[in-house]
Amino acid sequence: MIEAIPTWAVIFDYVLGMVMWTLIGRFGMNIFLPETSSFFFMRFFVTVTNPLIRAFMPITPSFLIPALFPLYVAWFFFVVRFYAMPYLLGYSVMGMLSFPL
Repeated sequence: MIEAIPTWAVIFDYVLGMVMWTLIGRFGMNIFLPETSSFFFMRFFVTVTNPLIRAFMPITPSFLIPALFPLYVAWFFFVVRFYAMPYLLGYSVMGMLSFPL
């Protein structure tokens, strides 16, 4: 079973998952704490995710409130994991669980 999935794919998916969940964590903590909070975890989430949020600013809709930016960027990482990973591993992308685009 372990030989069926290449190591590079597991590492790539794991990194994408960590980034996605870090962005979701920032969104969740932002509900209770301001971005300028001195709480260690909030500072970590803001420091790690700010470059990603800035990179996605050109494609972020102007009507979106700033508190939702991390969730919007996390959605892109989810879509890459959901569509690109099966394609890169040679599976058919269109399946029972695929979202219509």
